[in-house]
Amino acid sequence: MTRGRLPRWRAVAVLLCLLPLQACTRAVDGVPTAGPVASPVDSPEELGELIVTEVASGLPRFADQELDPPAGAKRVEDIAEYSDDPARERQVLEGYGYRYGWERFWGDGSGPVTGVFVDQFETRAGAGAYAEDLASNDAERYRGMLQEDPPDLPGGCRLLLVEDEPDVGLSGPAAFVWCGHGAFSVSVTSVADTVEAAEQEVRAVLEEQLDRLPP
Repeated sequence: MTRGRLPRWRAVAVLLCLLPLQACTRAVDGVPTAGPVASPVDSPEELGELIVTEVASGLPRFADQELDPPAGAKRVEDIAEYSDDPARERQVLEGYGYRYGWERFWGDGSGPVTGVFVDQFETRAGAGAYAEDLASNDAERYRGMLQEDPPDLPGGCRLLLVEDEPDVGLSGPAAFVWCGHGAFSVSVTSVADTVEAAEQEVRAVLEEQLDRLPP
């Protein structure tokens, strides 16, 4: 499963690839089968209403259409297009039971950036497996030590902190967090001036985002 996310701002140089995940090929292998959950959100638009509108750092929010590809509502075909093999990617996403998602970004185009990614699945198992695989792939790409069940985060969350690691496509120190939350996979990313500031940002934004979602 490959989820590449390359935010581009009009007239601004590309500084960051937030989620260039690679080489994830399993769907929900080894995950106990669970029946479909009652749909807590019935459309991408309803999901968009639940996404945080501000971040703890106070960064300004990018308009969805200022990004290439645009942020906002995401369906299987949108996520699949991030891959070099969209047809294969669609099969993998369907294996997770992917329904739809929403992306939102904050930044000024020349410094710190924060991103929030919320995706809804047919089952809790699919959401949890997706979050786990995203975390595993980013840990490998960014050469960081993945923390499972870090202190003061909900059970099942994973945290990755990346210092000034060269040649990994980040514009500065970064923090990533992934959590399964019912039928949702929730991810927050931050690139900041220090890894401590990035971690503080993702923890604060994650807490608010989880509070806004159905259980």
